Amino acid sequence: MKSGFVTIVGRPNVGKSTLLNRILGQKVSIVSDKPQTTRSEVRGVLTRPDVQLVFVDTPGIHKPRTLLGERLNDTATSTIAGVEAVCLVIDATAPLGPGDKWVAARCPSDAIVVVNKVDIASPDQVFDQLARASELDASEYFPVSAATGDGVDVLLAHLVERMPEGPQYYPDDMVTDVPEAFWVAELVREQLLAVAREELPHSIATRVTEWEWPRIRVEILVERDSQKGIVIGKKGSVLKEVGTRVREQLPPGAFIELFVKVDKDWQRRPKALERLGY
Repeated sequence: MKSGFVTIVGRPNVGKSTLLNRILGQKVSIVSDKPQTTRSEVRGVLTRPDVQLVFVDTPGIHKPRTLLGERLNDTATSTIAGVEAVCLVIDATAPLGPGDKWVAARCPSDAIVVVNKVDIASPDQVFDQLARASELDASEYFPVSAATGDGVDVLLAHLVERMPEGPQYYPDDMVTDVPEAFWVAELVREQLLAVAREELPHSIATRVTEWEWPRIRVEILVERDSQKGIVIGKKGSVLKEVGTRVREQLPPGAFIELFVKVDKDWQRRPKALERLGY
């Protein structure tokens, strides 16, 4: 048996969570085009007869403006050490900037650079990005599309090859170690980002406060009274749409209750962050 841990790091919105979901063949990490969608370390497990890969999806590393931002960066950088492989994901359609280089400088010399979004980049863009990525002095470079799956099998074959002999860390049928309550809260946040789009404040958080199956109560936190109406929507339209979308991703019979609460400046208060698990 071969086994090992693979950390996926990179700037916000480069497609780390989409890549993880593609590798596993199912959704274990929420996705959005909003920055900092992933706020916690999410583990996804790929088990085959002779190998088990444990992938660690991380928050996008960015220049923090709040205490929450600082803690997200700490979460991401703390997962780089002590793993068998580090995948640094960069965007094929965006310039290779100081942020990418800052993350690369914290990766080991045998890190793998994954140039993602080749499906929406021109061949010239992909070539140029691979050339620029070579400046990062990584061990391998893989152009992929997490959205379509192009190139992902080649990347995966390389990762399997790099794994040492080791134990099986998780049971065969386990695809993630994310608790159910955390997952439902994340689904609510994902769908809020999708339904409300640009109007939605970045400063929202979600948590399950009651779980008596099939009834699940989820609290949505905003920082100011003015944000509450945006999250609720006209005559509750946003919450209704979010509730419907979340139920579609849960077992039949689930009943979701959504409540909005103002928790002033929660992103900047240590106790509020700890209560939310950040």
